[in-house]
Amino acid sequence: MSALLPALHDPSLEANRTALRFGRRELTYRQLAAAAAAPAARIAGAGRVAVWATPTMETAVGVVAALLAGVPAVPLNPRIGERELAHILSDSAPTAVLTEPGAALPAALEALERVDVDVTAAGLETLREEEPGEEEPALIVYTSGTTGPPKGVVLPRRALASTLDALAEVWRWTAEDVLVHGLPLFHVHGLILGVLGPLRLGGTLHHLGRFSTEGVAEALSAGGTMLFGVPTMYHRMAEEAGDDPALAAALGGARLLVSGSAALPVRDHERLSASTGRRIVERYGMTETLMNTSVPMDGEPRPGTVGLPLPGVRLRLVDERGAEVAADGETVGEIQVCGPNLFTEYLNRPDATAEAFDGEWFRTGDMATRTPDGAVRIVGRKATDLIKSGGYKIGAGEIENALLEHPGVAEAAVTGEPDPDLGERVVAWIVPRDGRQAPDTRELVDHVAGQLAPHKRPRTVHFLDRLPRNDMGKIMKRALRA
Repeated sequence: MSALLPALHDPSLEANRTALRFGRRELTYRQLAAAAAAPAARIAGAGRVAVWATPTMETAVGVVAALLAGVPAVPLNPRIGERELAHILSDSAPTAVLTEPGAALPAALEALERVDVDVTAAGLETLREEEPGEEEPALIVYTSGTTGPPKGVVLPRRALASTLDALAEVWRWTAEDVLVHGLPLFHVHGLILGVLGPLRLGGTLHHLGRFSTEGVAEALSAGGTMLFGVPTMYHRMAEEAGDDPALAAALGGARLLVSGSAALPVRDHERLSASTGRRIVERYGMTETLMNTSVPMDGEPRPGTVGLPLPGVRLRLVDERGAEVAADGETVGEIQVCGPNLFTEYLNRPDATAEAFDGEWFRTGDMATRTPDGAVRIVGRKATDLIKSGGYKIGAGEIENALLEHPGVAEAAVTGEPDPDLGERVVAWIVPRDGRQAPDTRELVDHVAGQLAPHKRPRTVHFLDRLPRNDMGKIMKRALRA
């Protein structure tokens, strides 16, 4: 396999091409290579290094330095709690931490060698010539730990390269693209797709530092061609674009708008399409698999689906016995995938690694239906979003979409709770729209029953001021149940 970041070694690439732009700061590819060479030389030979992953230029350069040195990097969420940080440090045992100069680090990191990343360094060091093997670990990204202590997902260089190349093919992503995003840099979406994607292709990343609709409009109007975001971001843009011609024009001028990390409600798809003339492309992936599917940029618009398997990825749906289910658009099964995009192991957890696989197939825990032509529609997580009620298997996602079509609903989540008669009953958690009085419960129940089958209607409705979400905007349903 070729170099993971070939543009850094390519003498034919224009030296003044911008690689990274964070706010008003920029680095060309030549400057990036120089800035990364010094910390890469300093950490060479280390077992693993942590990266204090603030949304800054220094984080991007630090991760590049680790990749150039062939040292696995462990991105750390700068908002991490003490207990979770202690677990990750004990589990991954990094010997150093890369960080921006002047950053205040938690006491737990004081025992590690601190490597301040100077993005202005010219350096006399040269880039390492030999490329580590494709199975060598590139990153160790920790899961969110919703069912226990976070697990370290070991991602080999092969997985990063195969996913980014597959997305480049499906999205026609090239060195001429300028990617805009304001995502955090400690997870797959913001770091691997959002930083390493442009750098692998020789393109440009324009990171907003912090997401805002004003920042999106300005960056896209200044030459941005692609935008990556999560549903909470696109929801805000859908809310504002109808009354903000500048935002609508900027979004409409982008070549590609991508949403991921959770399902984008159909209503937001429709509102953004109406105000901008552009459709949002959804894709599906997870930490252990990187990207599995995507809607092709020139494919048929199908709001609510996450598209087809990416080149090189095999995907199937199976029932509780492990038998493959029909691709009829209705039958729900668990998604299993295999391909070069998969992780190699959970660090120090051979038991969890073995349990996660059915032979060569990785058990994602995500439930979906599939159309006869292969398009995947996610209905939720097996552990939290599959509700078994009255003999039916019900996906929470389709009920949430139906609730969001009600004019009085701003946000919605659906869970199941034990019921002595039904097994589980459908429970809706609702945030009313724009401070309005909460909609009538019976009206909401009848609304869902009219949109979907009657057995999918909520039996209980709770009203909240807001839904609990994590850093990626995903609703934390376990917190709702608690």
